Amino acid sequence: MLEVAIEKRLGDFRLDAAFTAGGRLTALFGRSGSGKTSVVNALAGLSRPDAGRIALDGRVLFDSVAGVHVPARRRRVGYVFQDARLFPHLTVRGNLAYGMKLVPPAERRLDFDAVVDLLGLGALLGRHPRTLSGGEAQRVAIGRALLASPRLLLMDEPLASLDAPRKQEILPLIERLRDQVEMPIVYVSHSLDEVIRLADTMVLLSDGAVVASGGVEELMSRLDLRPLTGRYEAGAVIGATVAEPDAGYGLTRLAFHGHSLHVPRLDLPAGTGLRVRIRARDVALSLQAPTGISILNVFPGTVAAIEAAEDGPQVDVLVDVGTPLVARITRRSLTELGLAVGRPVHALVKAVAIDRHNLGWRGTARR
Repeated sequence: MLEVAIEKRLGDFRLDAAFTAGGRLTALFGRSGSGKTSVVNALAGLSRPDAGRIALDGRVLFDSVAGVHVPARRRRVGYVFQDARLFPHLTVRGNLAYGMKLVPPAERRLDFDAVVDLLGLGALLGRHPRTLSGGEAQRVAIGRALLASPRLLLMDEPLASLDAPRKQEILPLIERLRDQVEMPIVYVSHSLDEVIRLADTMVLLSDGAVVASGGVEELMSRLDLRPLTGRYEAGAVIGATVAEPDAGYGLTRLAFHGHSLHVPRLDLPAGTGLRVRIRARDVALSLQAPTGISILNVFPGTVAAIEAAEDGPQVDVLVDVGTPLVARITRRSLTELGLAVGRPVHALVKAVAIDRHNLGWRGTARR
């Protein structure tokens, strides 16, 4: 369990952040300048808060009242930055071994060969950083941090400097770390795609303060957080399980809360747990159960909340289908359908609207 309650003034910026996190991967999410990096620097011991307390699994790292401030070198916190920051004069093997040298042999929790295998670094061991791609260098940086046997791994926007193909190379590795290495991870990002795919806990920061924290599915269903999570990317996140393939049509059926959700084919075994984002712009509403339509996913539910901006044509409607879904419709549609809280409706979701960027694994081993 990570417990954080800190205050820090940096010029005109004031950080006043408090949250607890007990999941495997906690994402700090917010716009640039919201205070995410300031929090992880405090966790790492690179920045000393003016006041507050930080504790990890009961071990106090900082307490202004008790006068405790454990130096960075003694915190056993791994830090992966946006850029790899490898030692240019060392080979990949040398960079990895450097991480191990930071820890007495008796306290090493991870084996060199196991980390090399986990991150696919075997073919790179003899190379120097200048010969590595961005994705390869970041994999080495992650390996070096792991081999220091940290009690907590901090990742500060580790994909920010990578192009799309390199991001897709690293994301599965971070999922593997989350699922296979018994180590809490704090992951900083301003990408909702990354947060939904990787995190089980989300801490939403704005102007130096924690606006909300909790499970990703819970926070993404809150209409009041739309200005901070992004109106364009707004939607709900649901927990689902792979049920069975619909092989004849290239689809897979997912099960959630007594419903079936058809999506493009996933090469995953039945029982795999998934987190699925359904964007609000991909959800339509109907007062009656529709017939003679192409949309496969139709869920009966009840209007739970309605939120409209002060101007503009759009309205967000929260529909309870056993779990929250969000539909973005026009004000005209809201009026013509006579929608109000408590009214029964049917939510319609196109199967082809759910792609790889809308999926995250819920810690279940994959094939």
